[in-house]
Amino acid sequence: MDETCQWQGWREATERALYGPGGFYLRPEGPAGHFRTSVHASPLFAAAVARLLGEVAEELGTDAVDLVDVGAGRGELLTAVLGAVGSSLTVRAYAVERAARPAGLDPRVEWTDRVPRGVRGLLFANEWLDNVPVDVAEADAAGTVRYVEVAPDGTERLGAPVTGRDAAWLARWWPLREPGARAEIGRPRDEAWAAAVARLAAGRAVAVDYAHVRASRPPFGTLTGFRAGREVPPVPDGGCDVTAHVALDACGGLDEEVPGGTGAPQAGPGLPRAELVTQREALGRLGVSGARPPLALASADPAGYVRALASAGEAAELTARGGLGDFLWLTQRVPA
Repeated sequence: MDETCQWQGWREATERALYGPGGFYLRPEGPAGHFRTSVHASPLFAAAVARLLGEVAEELGTDAVDLVDVGAGRGELLTAVLGAVGSSLTVRAYAVERAARPAGLDPRVEWTDRVPRGVRGLLFANEWLDNVPVDVAEADAAGTVRYVEVAPDGTERLGAPVTGRDAAWLARWWPLREPGARAEIGRPRDEAWAAAVARLAAGRAVAVDYAHVRASRPPFGTLTGFRAGREVPPVPDGGCDVTAHVALDACGGLDEEVPGGTGAPQAGPGLPRAELVTQREALGRLGVSGARPPLALASADPAGYVRALASAGEAAELTARGGLGDFLWLTQRVPA
């Protein structure tokens, strides 16, 4: 392989490694074969999404509602939400995924590689944006911000200076002021999210992800890899996930500071109103609590106490500080 082909920006290399022929996300085992998301951690997560879908249906004044799962994996969340909703709603379910439809999936789920137009209901993207490929930038010894290039074995070097729209994005959302400082250029994620939200005719769009905000950007970026449940160096060879946390405030156009990752400022011009809260707060609003059941229940209903205790343990994992509870939920509403 000659040098021109070998060295690529991280965005191009990640696109090939994750979604090219034989790419990581096109493998039969799917994401669940390599890491555990909130969907896999507990059925309480899907039950909360089902309650959220019910809220959206009530806001729209209908019992027939769309549910679009963007980055659907192998349809695990949709399957669980349909089971939790039961007959209380008529749900038109869409799984948006670049992999092939898995065998045995509920026939009510429409499998597609793009968000349908005119969605009326809930568009939900759990750990999708962190796998939208992005370029990486680093400030060199002189302070010039340059693209980071990568070889198939993960070796890096600094390339051309960052200019144009990428430079403008960094200046607004993640300025690099010290030599050696790094950032993931989130512009492709902003654009992907805006395109998805634009398909929403009425309802809510929710993105859930590993994330950070402008007041607390990591100084050296977050690019990493995952394989078989373990964090590994990011190598764009198709053998591991390549992921980076998401600047969700940028995706929502949240021009005001969002202290501690929470708040509900007005979004930037042309974007629906946005809110950014932790998963701990979002799930708490939807009735998911890690509080232990009262001890009195142990004597009154021992079996019920054991079930409640198990549920509290699962809820605690979903809302834990330093873990899943620190994920951020970006919500944008489009009124009917």
